[in-house]
Amino acid sequence: MKKNLTIGTRGSQLALWQANFIQSEIQSLFPDLKVELNIIKTTGDAITDRPLALVGGKGLFVKEIESALLNNEIDLAVHSMKDMPGELPQGLHIGAVPERANPFDVLISRDGSLLKNYKKGARIGTSSLRRASQLKYVRPDIRIESIRGNLDTRIRKLKAGEFDAIVLAAAGLLRLGQEKEITEYLDETLMIPAVGQ
Repeated sequence: MKKNLTIGTRGSQLALWQANFIQSEIQSLFPDLKVELNIIKTTGDAITDRPLALVGGKGLFVKEIESALLNNEIDLAVHSMKDMPGELPQGLHIGAVPERANPFDVLISRDGSLLKNYKKGARIGTSSLRRASQLKYVRPDIRIESIRGNLDTRIRKLKAGEFDAIVLAAAGLLRLGQEKEITEYLDETLMIPAVGQ
């Protein structure tokens, strides 16, 4: 059996939380195994000034990591399931899926307002076409605007007044101990979560 195992991951706070969780799970089963992380910058991490849909959509946060896996630079990769393309590259397989966290999206509001209470023209930030289309269905009178960046960056942009509210995945906030920021959970009656979210 191998003595060392290298996990490929993105360098965002949430990606590192997920990779550290998997590292801990593996080491609890194999205490003599040295498990280390290799942080890999992806196209999605590098391009932050344009909406994801304009730069390639699915695969932007996994392609470079999968390439490292296929080139034997890492032994396994940890991804968010929602970032995975529908088909994996030849030679790669999903080896494990941990227990699903809260799958719902949440609204983080600058002034504590619920989605139903926003006035016409309110600015709601999201980077997801899925979220944007469902928000427009529920509230056709609000403005959906693109927002990019990690969790802290998005919350900072909200508090600076760039948006009236933002919509994010609940799991990321809960994993990073930011549940105090959540104004409202958007259950399946308001917004169907992404597959694997």
